Amino acid sequence: QVQLVESGGGLVQTGGSLRLSCAVSGRTVSSVASTWFRQAPGREREFVGVITPSGSKLYSESVKGRFTISREDAKNSVYLQMGSLKPEDTAIFYCATGSRGLGYRREDNWSYWGQGTQVTVSS
Repeated sequence: QVQLVESGGGLVQTGGSLRLSCAVSGRTVSSVASTWFRQAPGREREFVGVITPSGSKLYSESVKGRFTISREDAKNSVYLQMGSLKPEDTAIFYCATGSRGLGYRREDNWSYWGQGTQVTVSS
């Protein structure tokens, strides 16, 4: 059984930083692609970034240069380091794995999702 548990969300001021964590069980993070999506109120879930098995990383244009995805094999975890946060980054952030090969930016590409963690950026 594959399980993903996010943590690290919270309230932060504009310009601040947060680090989200995603603990994975049932899959080895070094062997699979892992991704972060987010969903703001009233909006569809959107791609934030992905780390591939080779360690390559892709980001959405809206977070490129501000967010960094990483993983720690010893803890079988994936992280999202967020900096220069803006109020428009306010969303529930989800990690996922289990790529179906449909394209990393597609929500329906991913088989397994965590429950999400709330990030709120105050102005």
